[in-house]
Amino acid sequence: MVVVSAPNPPAVVRSASLVLLLAFLPIGSGLRGGAVPTGATAAAAACSRTAMPQCTSEFERFNPYLKEMIATAEQISRRGHGILATDESIPTAGKRLGTVGLPNTEESRRSFREVLYTTPGLSRYISGVIMFDETFRQTTGDGARFTTYLQDEGIVVGVKVDTGLQPLAGTDGETATQGLDGLAERCRAYYAEGARFTKWRAVFKIGPGMPSERAIFENAHTLGRFASICQEHGLVPIVEPEVTLGPGDYTIEHAAYESQRVLSHVFRALNTHDVVLEAMLLKPSMVLPGLDAIIAENDQEEVARLTVKTMMRSVPPAVPGIHFLSGGMGAEEATQNLQLLQRACPDSPWALSFSYGRALQDAVLKAWAGEPENVAVAQELMRELARVNAEAQLGVWNEEHPSPGAERVLLPKLSYSSERGPAPAGLFNW
Repeated sequence: MVVVSAPNPPAVVRSASLVLLLAFLPIGSGLRGGAVPTGATAAAAACSRTAMPQCTSEFERFNPYLKEMIATAEQISRRGHGILATDESIPTAGKRLGTVGLPNTEESRRSFREVLYTTPGLSRYISGVIMFDETFRQTTGDGARFTTYLQDEGIVVGVKVDTGLQPLAGTDGETATQGLDGLAERCRAYYAEGARFTKWRAVFKIGPGMPSERAIFENAHTLGRFASICQEHGLVPIVEPEVTLGPGDYTIEHAAYESQRVLSHVFRALNTHDVVLEAMLLKPSMVLPGLDAIIAENDQEEVARLTVKTMMRSVPPAVPGIHFLSGGMGAEEATQNLQLLQRACPDSPWALSFSYGRALQDAVLKAWAGEPENVAVAQELMRELARVNAEAQLGVWNEEHPSPGAERVLLPKLSYSSERGPAPAGLFNW
């Protein structure tokens, strides 16, 4: 039998192959001159970003904004602070102003937001403010841009970048969020003008056969794409998959299941788009039963327990902060639920915090009512509402609420896409 030996590769090929092999071995491995790692040491080395470059995507490795974005996310989600959401579209802002008899004019909208932003001591409790595009470019009565004023106070400024909800064909009133067209250019401009984070809202409806696979897939994909584009241009994305509090007698357990289902798909999409989890924030709904469901005496404890359970099953611990939306809850209910979350998960891997709009604004709007002489009283109330929610985030709130007994407010949450024409019947009537 004749044995044919394969020729040895040239020395230069052998040398190059060895260098390539060694480049992907942990620094402490035996083949690189150190002790061979075992057990936990080996596992840690295998996951080390510095030791194993392939554990990190190219998107993350070569992003020049990465350290800044991680620091921004940590600053916003630090303990004892939360987000003031003032990103209402023009139609939604108009409906709220209408509750106190004010016209829906640019000056009315600007004046109310000035009351909120210039509240003395606000930065002790508020770490970030989400703005609408119009507000992002407005100024105080003294001519200072809102963005500059808030930054000087140590509050991070962000902007809503989606362009609203549109009906999703083939579904029972479900929606898709639009706004990816031109998003990169808008992100570059927002960053240049001082924004450091963004927000994108997707809405999921619970009902027979809902949320549908089509709605989940469409909205999860756009959330992932949005987050990737924003991180590419230095902006921390706040991902908002809102499982809407709406009509129906569905149980809190069913709401928890659907919330977990949505969040699992969302994070799969975020991973598909190589979104850096340490440089993003999540803004979900708390797990709540349908508006027609029977409420038990221990309902709030169940809200906290099932909300935490849903987050534990769905949200990676790399995400620095989960900032819950108030989602139609009354101001006192939102604060109570926030505090119960801390007790339900005292060793949470993420900050369990707030990104409240109506729960912080409604009582202030009523106190102000457009009258200059009411500004001081309204701002005192704003500061108190921010303070009790900051204390609830720490789990130490223990006093009467500054806006006690407020009922759930289910004004329609419009977006500026609705200005393009009449919305389909029933789409925004929650």
